[in-house]
Amino acid sequence: MIPLFKVFMPESVIEPLKITLLSGYIGQGPKVDEFEKMLGEWIGNPLVLTLNSCTSALQLALRLANVGYGDEVLTTAMTCMATNVPILAMGAKPKWVDINPYTGNIDSGDIKRKISPKTKAIMVVHWGGYPCDLDEINAIAKQYGIPVIEDAAHAFGAIYRGKKIGNHSDFICFSFQAIKHITTVDGGALVCKREEDYKRGKLLRWYGIDREGARKDMRCEEDVKEFGYKFHMNDVTATIGLEQMKYIDKILETYRFNAKYYDEHLYNIPGIEPLRYKKDSLSAYWLYTILVDNKPEFMEKMNAVGIQVSSVHARNDKHSLFKDIQIELPMVTEFWRRMVSIPVGWWVTEEDRERIVKEVRKNVAK
Repeated sequence: MIPLFKVFMPESVIEPLKITLLSGYIGQGPKVDEFEKMLGEWIGNPLVLTLNSCTSALQLALRLANVGYGDEVLTTAMTCMATNVPILAMGAKPKWVDINPYTGNIDSGDIKRKISPKTKAIMVVHWGGYPCDLDEINAIAKQYGIPVIEDAAHAFGAIYRGKKIGNHSDFICFSFQAIKHITTVDGGALVCKREEDYKRGKLLRWYGIDREGARKDMRCEEDVKEFGYKFHMNDVTATIGLEQMKYIDKILETYRFNAKYYDEHLYNIPGIEPLRYKKDSLSAYWLYTILVDNKPEFMEKMNAVGIQVSSVHARNDKHSLFKDIQIELPMVTEFWRRMVSIPVGWWVTEEDRERIVKEVRKNVAK
């Protein structure tokens, strides 16, 4: 079986991990600081807060955006449940926005149509690692005074109009979960545009406690002004992240090299259509999604011949917990009807690619 996902974990992580594990300090400490500095330099934005998951990053971003009970958050249904559950955790409601059926990304035109007085944030997802129309979305957000939160779980290393994702919106949330481009086993990061959000987030990720201020008693915090969470990263996972970052450029290069091969060999074939990407952005290609006319049959045949394919994420709006806010989303329906992702990652060899293309051609509707 050629897997759709595979954990990247280099043997070189063993020695630094051993040093951290035996150091006597495994909580949030110097390795977290070092990892945040490295991420900030690589992304091009120093306002980085590492956390225990991307889900925590999304919830913290919503908190920093002052989203609360009764508010609405414009969001996409075509994503992981982790995108929209934090909205519920804040006491707010998702308000579904339709998508572009040829990219899987949220439609900026529908964002503008759906804004209401209750709208307190806009949540966007870079499907498969391909950036949304961020300039258009942020222009709309600025017009209405609404913050933009990017769920960039798929998009670590993606580039939008010359800058890496992490430099465009109010809040950007990354995932270092097991099967992402790099992993800290589990983990995430929140990148902020404004220093005041970064400073507040730094407090809120650890109960609201100022861990850097002067204390009379090393174990007792000073006055806590605002409640927070236990969302921080620790030195063990940060050590893994530091080692993973040594490989990230090569990892991304391989994803993109494989994607380019598919672009060239899955073009102009009846029954199949690659997604439509503009040339001003560069996807991280965590997913390579194709649109297939005979999706159920195609998926069954591909898996039967040892090539793992999947829709990856179910459309959220059809889950029972969202039954009270379901609306018609024709473009989500169209995308969901045809979308399938095929293996594209660092583990896919040239031989694998050739075999995948051969089987895709063989099993699509003619």
